[in-house]
Amino acid sequence: MAYVIGIDGGTESLRAHVFDLDGRSLGSGSGSYDTAFPAPGQAEQEPEAWWQACGTAVRGALSDAGVAPAAVLGLAADTTSCTVVACDRTGRPLRSALMWMDVRAHAEADVVAASGDPALRINGGGRGPVSPEWMIPKAIWLKRNQPGIYDAAARICEYQDYLNWRLTGRWCASLSNASVRWHYQAGHGGWPEGLLAQLDASELLEKWPRDLVAPGAEVGGLTAEASAHLGLPAGTRVIQGGPDAFIGMIGLNVTRPGELALITGSSHLQLGVADRPVHAPGVWGTYLDAVYPGRSIIEGGQTSSGSVIAWFKRNFAPDTPFEELNAAAEALPPGAEGLLAQDHFQGNRTPHTDALSRGAITGLSLKHTPAHVYRALVESVCLGTRLIVDSFGEAFTPQRIVVAGGATRAPFWLQVHADTLGVPLQLPEQPEAPALGSGILAAYGAGRFDRIEDAAAAMVRVASTIEPDAARHAAYGPIYDRYRAAYAALKPLSETP
Repeated sequence: MAYVIGIDGGTESLRAHVFDLDGRSLGSGSGSYDTAFPAPGQAEQEPEAWWQACGTAVRGALSDAGVAPAAVLGLAADTTSCTVVACDRTGRPLRSALMWMDVRAHAEADVVAASGDPALRINGGGRGPVSPEWMIPKAIWLKRNQPGIYDAAARICEYQDYLNWRLTGRWCASLSNASVRWHYQAGHGGWPEGLLAQLDASELLEKWPRDLVAPGAEVGGLTAEASAHLGLPAGTRVIQGGPDAFIGMIGLNVTRPGELALITGSSHLQLGVADRPVHAPGVWGTYLDAVYPGRSIIEGGQTSSGSVIAWFKRNFAPDTPFEELNAAAEALPPGAEGLLAQDHFQGNRTPHTDALSRGAITGLSLKHTPAHVYRALVESVCLGTRLIVDSFGEAFTPQRIVVAGGATRAPFWLQVHADTLGVPLQLPEQPEAPALGSGILAAYGAGRFDRIEDAAAAMVRVASTIEPDAARHAAYGPIYDRYRAAYAALKPLSETP
């Protein structure tokens, strides 16, 4: 028997799974780490803690699976994206890592956006946004605010790159990370040299790992030190992964044009395979080669989705179980008898790209109950997903949608998503999509499959399908029109005088 290990470096912990070549998880392990919040908007972690968690998780997974280490063909890792590390020439971190959620570089992000450089077309066709979470704003923040550390840094990289270096001793970057958050554009200019020159940061090109390795390609073999740490043989193949959500596409078998990964939780992320490159307002991407060779990946996102529902329950129904809330809302017709909500409680990511937009509930009458409000909020999130998919335009028409994350535990939510979109939703058998995606890359990189797509088809199985109801989909037509009109109507009211 042969096995692979998929590693998922998340926000609070690193998890490892041992998979067989049918994609079944035979055992898992995890190691946690702390996050420090030095000031509002700042979040930091210690890279050494990731490394310790990696050893704990992999050893735990091997023990749980009862698998002989020599039977492991290889491993691959995905990690949080835009968690930035500055290291000296020996690989020693010079400071705590700036986590993906760290937004201290907001002023630097504005400077990047104002440059108007052609490299910015990758998001919104040049309209933006540029997030303070991303690599370049964070690196510029270091240069401006901690120049001693910036100057001493031989490497400014991501969690992904640091972990691969600890595993193999090779400094390289994931083509996926560079494409989606570093403004690298395969086939269209490559590295953003002009942008960095405008920012007086051309030296950053020498600090980045310029050795780009695509997902599924081999990074190297485990070093002796890494071998002892993980409990695997020295030389075990380490295969390149990338950002957790994008590698999660692989773990959902979203591989062909027209297929969409809907990743749900406190926020929603929509990642689709487009049939052609496109750069347009309201669209993030498309990113060429970021997941599959020669394919364009299109991206959308909702800043607050599950968090809106959590807000309602916490403040207005703290003692009511979700099962009761869902049952009461499900008994109501589409449109919640005239109620309409806007889900922009923390602004809008796509397609409006408006951080100042706010949530709203309109159409209230004395007839309405908490169940009506709850249904309207759920519908607002689902209608927001439909608006994002529609905004992708002709480059992406959904044929198949696979769902992962928190919404998969709520049949009512899933049905409203299917009814508003008018497309069947599939639920995978393995809920840990990023870890499985990494396992699939490991199996492909070890030579057991000819293509990543072949490995995904063999290792991912669908557990169930949610079919849209034709009558309800038709009923949502005019409701969707009202939802689309709400942003422009409410925008003047959300602006601070």
